[in-house]
Amino acid sequence: MEDLISHNGTLAGSHNGVHAPSSVPVYSPQRQMRGIAIVGLGYWGPNWVRNFSQIQGIEHVVCCDFSRQRLDHIKGRYPSVMVTEQLDKVLADPLVDAVVVATPVNTHFEIASRCLKAGKSTLVEKPLSTSTEQAEQLIKMARERNLTLMSGHTFEYSAPVIKIRELIDSGELGDIFYISSVRANLGLFRRDVNVAWDLATHDISIILMLLGEMPIEVTCQGESHYHDHVEDVALLTLRFANNVIAFVHVSWLDPNKIRRTTIVGSRKMLVYDDTAPQEKVRIYDKGVTAQKYYDTFGEFQFSYRYGDIKIPRIEEKEPLGQECEHFIDCIRNEKTPNTDGLSGLRVVSVLEAASASLRKGGEMIPLGAKA
Repeated sequence: MEDLISHNGTLAGSHNGVHAPSSVPVYSPQRQMRGIAIVGLGYWGPNWVRNFSQIQGIEHVVCCDFSRQRLDHIKGRYPSVMVTEQLDKVLADPLVDAVVVATPVNTHFEIASRCLKAGKSTLVEKPLSTSTEQAEQLIKMARERNLTLMSGHTFEYSAPVIKIRELIDSGELGDIFYISSVRANLGLFRRDVNVAWDLATHDISIILMLLGEMPIEVTCQGESHYHDHVEDVALLTLRFANNVIAFVHVSWLDPNKIRRTTIVGSRKMLVYDDTAPQEKVRIYDKGVTAQKYYDTFGEFQFSYRYGDIKIPRIEEKEPLGQECEHFIDCIRNEKTPNTDGLSGLRVVSVLEAASASLRKGGEMIPLGAKA
Protein backbone atom coordinates (compact mmCIF):
# COMPACT_ATOMS: atom_id res chain seq x y z
CA MET A 1 0.00 0.00 0.00
CA GLU A 2 1.10 3.58 -0.61
CA ASP A 3 2.61 5.35 2.41
CA LEU A 4 -0.49 6.70 4.11
CA ILE A 5 1.32 8.27 7.04
CA SER A 6 4.52 10.22 7.07
CA HIS A 7 7.24 9.60 9.65
CA ASN A 8 5.89 12.27 12.00
CA GLY A 9 2.44 10.67 12.08
CA THR A 10 0.64 13.21 9.88
CA LEU A 11 -0.96 12.33 6.61
CA ALA A 12 1.35 12.22 3.64
CA GLY A 13 0.81 15.37 1.61
CA SER A 14 -0.40 17.40 4.59
CA HIS A 15 1.14 19.77 7.10
CA ASN A 16 -0.22 19.87 10.61
CA GLY A 17 -3.54 18.57 9.38
CA VAL A 18 -3.80 21.09 6.54
CA HIS A 19 -3.66 19.96 2.95
CA ALA A 20 -0.35 20.97 1.44
CA PRO A 21 -0.71 23.68 -1.20
CA SER A 22 -0.84 22.23 -4.68
CA SER A 23 2.31 22.90 -6.64
CA VAL A 24 2.12 24.44 -10.11
CA PRO A 25 4.94 23.66 -12.57
CA VAL A 26 6.84 26.89 -13.20
CA TYR A 27 7.19 26.53 -16.95
CA SER A 28 4.07 24.47 -17.67
CA PRO A 29 1.40 26.22 -19.75
CA GLN A 30 -2.20 25.92 -18.69
CA ARG A 31 -3.73 22.68 -19.89
CA GLN A 32 -6.65 22.88 -22.25
CA MET A 33 -9.93 21.95 -20.57
CA ARG A 34 -12.84 22.10 -22.98
CA GLY A 35 -15.30 19.41 -22.03
CA ILE A 36 -16.39 17.06 -19.30
CA ALA A 37 -18.63 14.00 -19.09
CA ILE A 38 -20.80 12.87 -16.21
CA VAL A 39 -21.30 9.11 -16.16
CA GLY A 40 -24.29 8.12 -14.03
CA LEU A 41 -27.42 10.25 -13.63
CA GLY A 42 -28.94 8.65 -10.57
CA TYR A 43 -29.46 10.30 -7.19
CA TRP A 44 -26.48 12.65 -7.27
CA GLY A 45 -25.57 12.76 -10.98
CA PRO A 46 -27.88 15.67 -11.94
CA ASN A 47 -26.15 17.87 -9.35
CA TRP A 48 -22.82 17.31 -11.09
CA VAL A 49 -24.43 18.27 -14.42
CA ARG A 50 -25.90 21.46 -12.95
CA ASN A 51 -22.60 22.61 -11.49
CA PHE A 52 -20.36 21.82 -14.44
CA SER A 53 -22.86 23.46 -16.81
CA GLN A 54 -22.32 26.72 -14.91
CA ILE A 55 -18.51 26.75 -14.90
CA GLN A 56 -17.01 29.29 -17.26
CA GLY A 57 -14.88 27.83 -20.00
CA ILE A 58 -16.55 24.42 -20.07
CA GLU A 59 -18.11 24.37 -23.52
CA HIS A 60 -18.87 20.69 -23.92
CA VAL A 61 -20.84 18.68 -21.32
CA VAL A 62 -21.77 15.06 -22.04
CA CYS A 63 -24.13 12.96 -19.93
CA CYS A 64 -24.02 9.16 -20.01
CA ASP A 65 -26.47 6.72 -18.47
CA PHE A 66 -28.11 3.41 -19.36
CA SER A 67 -31.53 4.94 -18.72
CA ARG A 68 -33.02 6.79 -21.66
CA GLN A 69 -35.62 8.28 -19.32
CA ARG A 70 -32.90 9.90 -17.18
CA LEU A 71 -31.10 11.16 -20.25
CA ASP A 72 -34.28 12.71 -21.64
CA HIS A 73 -34.96 14.37 -18.29
CA ILE A 74 -31.48 15.95 -18.19
CA LYS A 75 -31.72 16.99 -21.85
CA GLY A 76 -35.01 18.70 -21.08
CA ARG A 77 -33.45 20.70 -18.25
CA TYR A 78 -30.13 21.40 -19.98
CA PRO A 79 -30.72 21.51 -23.75
CA SER A 80 -27.08 22.29 -24.55
CA VAL A 81 -25.67 19.06 -23.06
CA MET A 82 -24.99 15.99 -25.18
CA VAL A 83 -26.46 12.68 -24.05
CA THR A 84 -25.53 9.08 -24.79
CA GLU A 85 -26.14 5.59 -23.44
CA GLN A 86 -22.69 4.37 -24.48
CA LEU A 87 -19.57 4.89 -22.40
CA ASP A 88 -17.41 4.06 -25.42
CA LYS A 89 -18.69 7.19 -27.17
CA VAL A 90 -17.72 9.29 -24.16
CA LEU A 91 -14.21 7.84 -24.06
CA ALA A 92 -13.72 8.32 -27.81
CA ASP A 93 -14.90 11.97 -27.74
CA PRO A 94 -11.82 14.20 -28.30
CA LEU A 95 -13.60 17.15 -26.70
CA VAL A 96 -14.04 15.31 -23.38
CA ASP A 97 -10.96 15.99 -21.27
CA ALA A 98 -12.32 14.68 -17.97
CA VAL A 99 -15.00 12.36 -16.60
CA VAL A 100 -17.00 12.29 -13.37
CA VAL A 101 -17.93 8.76 -12.29
CA ALA A 102 -21.24 8.93 -10.37
CA THR A 103 -22.31 5.31 -10.73
CA PRO A 104 -22.91 2.58 -8.09
CA VAL A 105 -19.86 1.91 -5.93
CA ASN A 106 -19.18 -1.58 -7.29
CA THR A 107 -18.68 -0.08 -10.78
CA HIS A 108 -16.28 2.70 -9.77
CA PHE A 109 -13.06 0.82 -10.42
CA GLU A 110 -14.02 -0.58 -13.82
CA ILE A 111 -15.34 2.70 -15.18
CA ALA A 112 -12.57 4.86 -13.69
CA SER A 113 -9.95 2.48 -15.10
CA ARG A 114 -11.42 2.78 -18.58
CA CYS A 115 -11.51 6.57 -18.29
CA LEU A 116 -7.87 6.81 -17.22
CA LYS A 117 -6.76 4.38 -19.92
CA ALA A 118 -8.55 6.58 -22.45
CA GLY A 119 -6.52 9.57 -21.29
CA LYS A 120 -9.29 11.30 -19.34
CA SER A 121 -8.71 12.90 -15.96
CA THR A 122 -11.21 11.35 -13.57
CA LEU A 123 -13.23 12.36 -10.51
CA VAL A 124 -14.77 9.37 -8.74
CA GLU A 125 -17.72 9.76 -6.38
CA LYS A 126 -17.14 8.51 -2.84
CA PRO A 127 -15.82 6.01 -2.05
CA LEU A 128 -13.03 5.85 -4.61
CA SER A 129 -13.23 2.05 -4.89
CA THR A 130 -14.30 -1.05 -2.98
CA SER A 131 -10.77 -2.07 -1.94
CA THR A 132 -7.36 -0.58 -1.28
CA GLU A 133 -5.88 -2.70 -4.07
CA GLN A 134 -8.25 -1.10 -6.57
CA ALA A 135 -7.51 2.38 -5.23
CA GLU A 136 -3.76 1.78 -5.57
CA GLN A 137 -4.20 0.68 -9.18
CA LEU A 138 -6.18 3.83 -10.03
CA ILE A 139 -3.49 6.02 -8.44
CA LYS A 140 -0.79 4.23 -10.42
CA MET A 141 -2.67 4.55 -13.71
CA ALA A 142 -3.24 8.27 -13.19
CA ARG A 143 0.41 8.90 -12.32
CA GLU A 144 1.73 6.93 -15.27
CA ARG A 145 -0.44 9.00 -17.62
CA ASN A 146 0.05 12.34 -15.86
CA LEU A 147 -3.70 12.64 -15.33
CA THR A 148 -5.69 14.12 -12.46
CA LEU A 149 -7.42 11.59 -10.20
CA MET A 150 -9.75 13.07 -7.61
CA SER A 151 -11.91 11.50 -4.90
CA GLY A 152 -15.42 12.90 -4.42
CA HIS A 153 -15.15 13.83 -0.74
CA THR A 154 -17.56 16.74 -1.05
CA PHE A 155 -17.64 17.74 2.62
CA GLU A 156 -13.96 18.62 2.54
CA TYR A 157 -15.01 21.56 0.35
CA SER A 158 -17.70 22.66 2.80
CA ALA A 159 -17.15 26.10 4.35
CA PRO A 160 -18.12 24.95 7.88
CA VAL A 161 -15.69 22.00 7.75
CA ILE A 162 -12.90 24.23 6.44
CA LYS A 163 -13.63 26.68 9.26
CA ILE A 164 -13.48 23.88 11.84
CA ARG A 165 -10.10 22.81 10.51
CA GLU A 166 -8.87 26.39 10.90
CA LEU A 167 -10.12 26.48 14.50
CA ILE A 168 -8.38 23.22 15.35
CA ASP A 169 -5.13 24.29 13.68
CA SER A 170 -5.20 27.64 15.51
CA GLY A 171 -5.35 25.82 18.85
CA GLU A 172 -8.60 27.46 19.93
CA LEU A 173 -10.09 24.11 20.94
CA GLY A 174 -6.88 22.96 22.60
CA ASP A 175 -5.79 19.32 22.32
CA ILE A 176 -8.51 17.21 20.70
CA PHE A 177 -9.87 14.54 23.05
CA TYR A 178 -12.52 12.95 20.86
CA ILE A 179 -14.82 13.41 17.88
CA SER A 180 -18.34 11.99 17.70
CA SER A 181 -20.32 12.00 14.44
CA VAL A 182 -23.88 10.94 13.75
CA ARG A 183 -25.21 10.62 10.20
CA ALA A 184 -28.66 9.08 10.14
CA ASN A 185 -31.95 9.20 8.27
CA LEU A 186 -34.78 6.92 7.13
CA GLY A 187 -33.48 5.40 3.84
CA LEU A 188 -32.12 5.41 1.17
CA PHE A 189 -31.51 1.65 1.37
CA ARG A 190 -28.82 0.27 -0.93
CA ARG A 191 -27.92 -3.27 -1.92
CA ASP A 192 -24.44 -2.78 -3.36
CA VAL A 193 -22.80 -1.46 -0.17
CA ASN A 194 -23.69 -1.30 3.51
CA VAL A 195 -24.44 1.85 5.49
CA ALA A 196 -20.80 2.32 6.51
CA TRP A 197 -19.56 2.44 2.92
CA ASP A 198 -22.50 4.68 2.00
CA LEU A 199 -22.71 7.22 4.84
CA ALA A 200 -19.61 6.84 7.02
CA THR A 201 -17.39 7.71 4.05
CA HIS A 202 -18.30 11.36 4.58
CA ASP A 203 -17.46 11.38 8.28
CA ILE A 204 -14.24 9.43 7.86
CA SER A 205 -12.97 11.88 5.24
CA ILE A 206 -13.89 14.82 7.49
CA ILE A 207 -12.21 13.31 10.56
CA LEU A 208 -8.99 12.47 8.68
CA MET A 209 -8.94 15.99 7.27
CA LEU A 210 -9.47 17.62 10.68
CA LEU A 211 -6.93 15.49 12.57
CA GLY A 212 -4.37 15.25 9.78
CA GLU A 213 -3.48 11.68 10.61
CA MET A 214 -4.62 8.10 10.19
CA PRO A 215 -6.14 5.96 12.94
CA ILE A 216 -4.00 3.16 14.27
CA GLU A 217 -6.92 0.74 14.65
CA VAL A 218 -10.59 0.46 13.76
CA THR A 219 -13.58 -1.40 15.15
CA CYS A 220 -17.09 -1.64 13.75
CA GLN A 221 -20.33 -3.14 14.96
CA GLY A 222 -23.52 -3.26 12.94
CA GLU A 223 -26.59 -5.21 12.00
CA SER A 224 -28.66 -6.08 8.92
CA HIS A 225 -32.41 -5.83 9.36
CA TYR A 226 -33.74 -5.85 5.80
CA HIS A 227 -31.05 -7.26 3.49
CA ASP A 228 -28.73 -10.11 4.49
CA HIS A 229 -25.11 -9.02 4.90
CA VAL A 230 -25.95 -5.38 4.08
CA GLU A 231 -25.81 -3.60 7.43
CA ASP A 232 -28.28 -0.74 7.76
CA VAL A 233 -26.95 0.52 11.11
CA ALA A 234 -23.32 0.65 12.25
CA LEU A 235 -21.01 2.18 14.81
CA LEU A 236 -17.36 2.70 13.91
CA THR A 237 -14.62 3.48 16.42
CA LEU A 238 -11.35 4.97 15.17
CA ARG A 239 -8.44 5.06 17.61
CA PHE A 240 -5.63 7.51 16.93
CA ALA A 241 -2.30 8.14 18.61
CA ASN A 242 -2.16 10.23 21.83
CA ASN A 243 -5.43 8.76 23.15
CA VAL A 244 -7.57 10.52 20.54
CA ILE A 245 -10.71 8.58 19.61
CA ALA A 246 -13.50 9.12 17.07
CA PHE A 247 -16.96 7.55 16.94
CA VAL A 248 -19.07 7.42 13.78
CA HIS A 249 -22.70 6.31 14.08
CA VAL A 250 -24.51 5.80 10.77
CA SER A 251 -28.01 4.51 10.10
CA TRP A 252 -30.63 4.17 7.39
CA LEU A 253 -33.20 3.46 10.11
CA ASP A 254 -33.58 6.68 12.07
CA PRO A 255 -36.82 8.68 12.23
CA ASN A 256 -34.85 11.93 12.05
CA LYS A 257 -32.32 13.24 9.57
CA ILE A 258 -29.21 13.90 11.65
CA ARG A 259 -25.90 15.31 10.42
CA ARG A 260 -24.08 16.31 13.59
CA THR A 261 -20.44 16.25 14.67
CA THR A 262 -19.21 17.05 18.19
CA ILE A 263 -15.55 17.83 18.83
CA VAL A 264 -14.28 17.96 22.39
CA GLY A 265 -10.99 19.66 23.10
CA SER A 266 -9.02 20.45 26.23
CA ARG A 267 -9.98 24.13 26.02
CA LYS A 268 -13.29 24.31 24.19
CA MET A 269 -15.96 22.16 22.56
CA LEU A 270 -17.57 22.48 19.14
CA VAL A 271 -20.80 21.24 17.55
CA TYR A 272 -21.30 21.18 13.79
CA ASP A 273 -24.90 20.61 12.68
CA ASP A 274 -25.09 20.37 8.91
CA THR A 275 -28.90 20.26 8.95
CA ALA A 276 -29.16 23.68 10.61
CA PRO A 277 -30.39 26.32 8.14
CA GLN A 278 -27.83 28.76 9.55
CA GLU A 279 -25.28 28.97 12.36
CA LYS A 280 -24.05 25.46 11.61
CA VAL A 281 -20.98 25.75 13.85
CA ARG A 282 -21.13 26.63 17.56
CA ILE A 283 -18.12 26.84 19.86
CA TYR A 284 -18.75 26.21 23.55
CA ASP A 285 -16.34 27.70 26.07
CA LYS A 286 -16.85 24.77 28.38
CA GLY A 287 -14.33 22.47 29.97
CA VAL A 288 -13.07 20.55 32.98
CA THR A 289 -9.92 21.24 34.97
CA ALA A 290 -8.46 18.85 37.54
CA GLN A 291 -6.01 20.00 40.18
CA LYS A 292 -2.57 18.66 39.36
CA TYR A 293 -1.48 18.34 42.97
CA TYR A 294 -3.42 17.38 46.09
CA ASP A 295 -2.54 15.78 49.42
CA THR A 296 -5.72 13.85 50.24
CA PHE A 297 -8.63 12.40 48.31
CA GLY A 298 -10.90 14.95 49.98
CA GLU A 299 -8.89 17.78 48.39
CA PHE A 300 -9.30 16.30 44.90
CA GLN A 301 -11.94 18.06 42.83
CA PHE A 302 -12.74 19.03 39.29
CA SER A 303 -13.29 22.61 38.25
CA TYR A 304 -16.02 22.99 35.65
CA ARG A 305 -16.04 25.97 33.31
CA TYR A 306 -19.25 27.25 31.72
CA GLY A 307 -18.49 30.11 29.37
CA ASP A 308 -20.06 31.76 26.38
CA ILE A 309 -21.22 30.21 23.12
CA LYS A 310 -19.52 31.61 20.04
CA ILE A 311 -20.99 31.35 16.54
CA PRO A 312 -18.31 32.10 13.94
CA ARG A 313 -19.30 33.91 10.78
CA ILE A 314 -19.09 31.52 7.84
CA GLU A 315 -19.65 32.58 4.25
CA GLU A 316 -21.18 29.47 2.75
CA LYS A 317 -20.98 28.36 -0.84
CA GLU A 318 -22.28 25.11 -2.30
CA PRO A 319 -19.60 22.50 -1.47
CA LEU A 320 -20.23 20.57 -4.69
CA GLY A 321 -19.73 23.73 -6.74
CA GLN A 322 -16.43 24.38 -4.98
CA GLU A 323 -15.40 20.78 -5.60
CA CYS A 324 -16.20 21.04 -9.31
CA GLU A 325 -14.25 24.27 -9.73
CA HIS A 326 -11.30 22.76 -7.82
CA PHE A 327 -11.29 19.72 -10.14
CA ILE A 328 -11.17 21.93 -13.24
CA ASP A 329 -8.47 24.15 -11.73
CA CYS A 330 -6.32 21.13 -10.87
CA ILE A 331 -6.55 19.81 -14.42
CA ARG A 332 -5.82 23.14 -16.07
CA ASN A 333 -2.90 24.04 -13.80
CA GLU A 334 -1.60 20.53 -13.06
CA LYS A 335 -2.24 20.82 -9.33
CA THR A 336 -2.71 17.97 -6.89
CA PRO A 337 -6.34 17.92 -5.68
CA ASN A 338 -6.99 18.36 -1.98
CA THR A 339 -8.92 15.10 -2.20
CA ASP A 340 -6.62 13.22 -4.54
CA GLY A 341 -6.30 9.49 -5.09
CA LEU A 342 -4.28 9.08 -1.89
CA SER A 343 -7.08 10.76 0.06
CA GLY A 344 -9.51 8.25 -1.43
CA LEU A 345 -7.14 5.39 -0.60
CA ARG A 346 -6.97 6.44 3.05
CA VAL A 347 -10.73 6.48 3.44
CA VAL A 348 -11.10 3.13 1.67
CA SER A 349 -8.46 1.61 3.96
CA VAL A 350 -10.49 2.65 7.02
CA LEU A 351 -13.70 1.28 5.49
CA GLU A 352 -11.92 -1.96 4.58
CA ALA A 353 -10.77 -2.37 8.19
CA ALA A 354 -14.32 -1.62 9.39
CA SER A 355 -15.65 -4.36 7.11
CA ALA A 356 -13.13 -6.82 8.51
CA SER A 357 -14.19 -5.87 12.04
CA LEU A 358 -17.86 -6.39 11.16
CA ARG A 359 -17.15 -9.89 9.87
CA LYS A 360 -15.26 -10.70 13.07
CA GLY A 361 -17.97 -9.52 15.46
CA GLY A 362 -16.51 -6.11 16.21
CA GLU A 363 -12.92 -7.21 16.70
CA MET A 364 -10.25 -4.50 16.77
CA ILE A 365 -8.47 -4.32 13.40
CA PRO A 366 -5.04 -2.67 13.19
CA LEU A 367 -4.98 -0.40 10.17
CA GLY A 368 -3.14 -2.03 7.33
CA ALA A 369 -4.35 -5.52 8.21
CA LYS A 370 -5.89 -7.35 5.30
CA ALA A 371 -9.68 -7.50 5.33
